Amino acid sequence: MRIRIQSVSIPFTSSRLTASLLTASLLTASLLTACGGSKDKAQGGAAAPGKPFVITMIAKSSTNPVFLSARTGAETAAAELSKQLGIDVKIDWRTPPSEDGTVQAQRIAEAVNDGVQALLVSTSDAGKVTGAIDEAVARGVPVMMFDSDAPNSKRFSFYGGDDIAMGHEVMAELAAQMGGKGKIAILAGNQNAPNLQNRVKGVKEEAAKYPGITILNTFYHAETPQDAAAEVLRAQNAYPDIQGWAMIGGWALFTKALLTDLNPTKVKIVSVDALPAELPYVDNGLAPVLLAQPCYMWGYVSVKTIVDHVYSKKDVPAHVSMELVRVSRENLGTWARQLKDWGFTDVDPKYLALPK
Repeated sequence: MRIRIQSVSIPFTSSRLTASLLTASLLTASLLTACGGSKDKAQGGAAAPGKPFVITMIAKSSTNPVFLSARTGAETAAAELSKQLGIDVKIDWRTPPSEDGTVQAQRIAEAVNDGVQALLVSTSDAGKVTGAIDEAVARGVPVMMFDSDAPNSKRFSFYGGDDIAMGHEVMAELAAQMGGKGKIAILAGNQNAPNLQNRVKGVKEEAAKYPGITILNTFYHAETPQDAAAEVLRAQNAYPDIQGWAMIGGWALFTKALLTDLNPTKVKIVSVDALPAELPYVDNGLAPVLLAQPCYMWGYVSVKTIVDHVYSKKDVPAHVSMELVRVSRENLGTWARQLKDWGFTDVDPKYLALPK
């Protein structure tokens, strides 16, 4: 059973968004009980009296700002729960520096051997981590996924968006910016990541609705800002008639390279993510619309869900659904202030000063 959380509307504040998500999570318990609850119950995981409740967090890449934000959210939730429940909730960060499903699988096994109480994972390659997840569960360590799921594993829950729907949203926004016609490219990140595969699928499905839109190619790359921006420029040189980019992740916009190398009167970008480094792209019109993932909540909501399930023995949804937030010039100031509330220290003051 999938429970969808109502989308967040601008304007909003950190506390309001947090309350909305957590209220929805708590309200699902009675619904899930009627439907049989989660398919996989935790076999163990509760810390011994006086011992910390340790959640190992393994995201895709420790150099990607979205996962650093998720880590901050997880650590904030852990601190709050420690006070509320009188236990010592700790986040054990074991994210590799770059995308590597094999390394993720190794770190899952290491964490289980070290006696952690739960695992929180965003997979780079579901095929490489599913076996390690299933082994962890078999050994009594419950696993929750966020952002990028391993749907065929024995994880008990997943917090993230509907990736095919995300792809549809990106393409619909891009088509609107381009008047329903033109030649576009897709920037797609890691070719093996299941969430990104589904986003590409969604872009292509939506593009098929517009006879005037032609997809020239899909471009994959290592998920670093430098690699992504270099791939965009390489593709733009190879296909000089690219007029629009459907970016299913914001990697290329984490640098300022494209601000100087692409002309906003000739090229339009719509991208998932809207972190501080990306806001100038909205301001100058190169990316008129960004579709923000509340990545701080990946950690915050997931840790709350894990503690509910493992420590408090509550039923939780098999899929806690996340909605995107549309960011444009109209709500740029409100979104900038939300990012600051979530702990981002690199938000340009000029965006913070914009009116609501």
